[in-house]
Amino acid sequence: MNELGAEDAKLVTLARGARGRIGAQQGAAVRDEMGRTYAGATVDRASLKVSALELAVAQAIAAGATSLECAVVVGGTDIDTACVVDLGGSGVPVLLCAADGSVQDRRES
Repeated sequence: MNELGAEDAKLVTLARGARGRIGAQQGAAVRDEMGRTYAGATVDRASLKVSALELAVAQAIAAGATSLECAVVVGGTDIDTACVVDLGGSGVPVLLCAADGSVQDRRES
């Protein structure tokens, strides 16, 4: 489960970076149908709460993505994948990783 291809490993790196920049609970990254990548970190403010995965998917949507190939979340396993299903449909792999980037679980949206 821990062996990743180069493109999925890149998503793990992006998600870890997004998480680390602000010390967020989670970081996430997604790859769209064109191979473009988007990353985000959990936002937990009094006036705004967005999961890392929701933020990464929202960035993909804002850039014109019409589907997703893969999603990665670093930090935590309590993940709502509804936003992945909304853009990518069912069957999109969602990799759940520990803080060190090791894959802990693999789900499909």
